[in-house]
Amino acid sequence: MLLYNTLTRRKESFEPLSPGKVGLYACGITAYDDCHVGHARSSVFFEVLVRYLRRRGFAVTWVRNYTDIDDKILNRAKQENAPWDEVAARYIASFEEDMAALGIPPAQIEPKATEHIPEMLELIRRLEEKGFAYQARPGGDVYFRVRRYSGYGRLSGQSLEDLEAGARVEVDEAKEDPLDFVLWKASKPDEPAWDSPWGPGRPGWHIECSAMSMKYLGETLDIHGGGRDLIFPHHENERAQSEAATGKPFARFWVHHGLITIDREKMSKSLGNFFTIKEVLAKFPAEVVRLFLINSHYRSPLDFSDAALAEAEAALIRLYTPLAKMEELLRTHPAPGGPPPPDFAPAMLTTLEMERLRTLTARFDDALDDDVNTAQALGYLFDAVRLTNRLLESPSSEPPYLALLGHLHQQFLELGHVLNLLQADPQEMLTTLRQKPWELAISPEEIEELIARRAVARKHKDWATADAIRQELANKGILLEDTPQGTVWRMK
Repeated sequence: MLLYNTLTRRKESFEPLSPGKVGLYACGITAYDDCHVGHARSSVFFEVLVRYLRRRGFAVTWVRNYTDIDDKILNRAKQENAPWDEVAARYIASFEEDMAALGIPPAQIEPKATEHIPEMLELIRRLEEKGFAYQARPGGDVYFRVRRYSGYGRLSGQSLEDLEAGARVEVDEAKEDPLDFVLWKASKPDEPAWDSPWGPGRPGWHIECSAMSMKYLGETLDIHGGGRDLIFPHHENERAQSEAATGKPFARFWVHHGLITIDREKMSKSLGNFFTIKEVLAKFPAEVVRLFLINSHYRSPLDFSDAALAEAEAALIRLYTPLAKMEELLRTHPAPGGPPPPDFAPAMLTTLEMERLRTLTARFDDALDDDVNTAQALGYLFDAVRLTNRLLESPSSEPPYLALLGHLHQQFLELGHVLNLLQADPQEMLTTLRQKPWELAISPEEIEELIARRAVARKHKDWATADAIRQELANKGILLEDTPQGTVWRMK
């Protein structure tokens, strides 16, 4: 299995520190607002990664934290004239509701920053003893000496000179270097504070993840990840303070996913161009959202739009339709146990097409072994759907045919489970999807029927009919693309 490591900027063979056991820490939310689709991408990706690692036989411990004390939370509390801890608790509950609605189970361990102050204080004490931490002035903030850690900037690919040129001086002018970052913030009036050897205060953002991840996963993590926007400064600072304290590599693999964009600009609350998970789920079923989020490689940026979600909805219909037909046929004609005979070749499929069906699981796993390439894995699944639709055009009650259908049905469910798709009752899901008010001049079912008719015309070299069907769909806002895996459609 290969994973792209942000630290080395290349794909590397993944092996955990302890054979058979994987410790994964993914940065969670700062609880000051409802979560947007970018948070959904992070949760969906790391859940798929965890599912696939478990499929490969690893025992995975997945940790995802909550930042429940932060400037943003305090500012929101002031805006709402509410206690800061009530604000944090409310938005943690909101996140948990969103994850449940998306069908994403909780991580095994979900620590909160405020419940781990002693661990943070101990980590800062270790840094101070080694000369990496200092208090700028009595009773003031405590900082990390960046220049004393020789590997600073390696994760983000920046030199100290570049960082110094763009550094912003913190409020505390007493700190030694503009690059130094805060570990412990001295208390201010009307703000929460905890006792510490440096006076009352609260933790800086970066120290919490180092303390919590090492408590639950040890001083060297197998995988640490989050969005690309966390590489600097958050993960760069985490890595520096952790390795300075322990003298060990903090994470063997740094895994970062691309960001959600709108018109190619990052979706963010500060820009005001975000859509909450709740808003999106009010318009589209959870499996549609999950399919949209994994239909591109996780390291790529992903542009959000209703049209893109509508295309994902149509794709989900294509996945569920043969599943429903297979289940209906197999209810009346149960499949014999076991896979079909190795020499079975139905007349409607070529030898090469049958080989593609037989190797579906192996190719699916190969795609995910190659840096969790969910887009390629889905491509293989859609290829199998197209071939299965051909099989279902001429149903048979012969045992080899039923064995093949039964085997394909089981494969679809098994591979769908890895992606957290195809887990609903097919007929119920199709009913839900087809009741959706599409902003199209033609239904997805009619589109698929016309594509099937066009395929027959092309097979018989009836180019006039094939071109007429393409034009008919184009007039209704549907564009066709012929690929080696078959014809796919998208909204104009």
